[in-house]
Amino acid sequence: MKKTLIVLGVIALLGFIVVSWFWGSYNSLVAGNQQVDQSWAQVESQYQRRFDLIPNLVNATKGYMKQEQTVFKDIADARTHYAGASSPNDKVQASNQYESAIGRLLVVMENYPVLKSDAAVQRLTDELAGTENRINIARDRYNQQVSGWNTTIKSFPQNLLAGMFGFQPREFYKSQQGAENAPTVNLE
Repeated sequence: MKKTLIVLGVIALLGFIVVSWFWGSYNSLVAGNQQVDQSWAQVESQYQRRFDLIPNLVNATKGYMKQEQTVFKDIADARTHYAGASSPNDKVQASNQYESAIGRLLVVMENYPVLKSDAAVQRLTDELAGTENRINIARDRYNQQVSGWNTTIKSFPQNLLAGMFGFQPREFYKSQQGAENAPTVNLE
């Protein structure tokens, strides 16, 4: 009787160990799968940041530059028109055009004491670089998670459980052909 209890105790202990391992391994697989999903969500979040941020920055930069370019172009055009004016009436019109352009320049300078094209372009450049760095970091983290995940589900004995519950290897993020070429930003 005592031997039977010992045998049953050992069987129960082994059963408990197997169930505990099974339970822990399954939970580990679920957690690993979620970590890969979360890493991919970070990649998508950075892409969304790019899609939201970059067009707005480019348009804002274009706006600053266009406003300044328009004022300076109008001043240059008025000066050219004045220099080419042959009659007093043409010179008055050119002078009025010049004064109007100078007035707009003064308004711009009052509203924007430091003309901001350089700062806007610098901000755009910084944001582009920062955004691309964030995307690269998110991609690298995703690939690290995929590497760990794939190693886990392909290693014995986890591969048995992974196969039983349908956990599949994940694909690494791979750049598309032509990704080695830098994107162009056109502010015109």
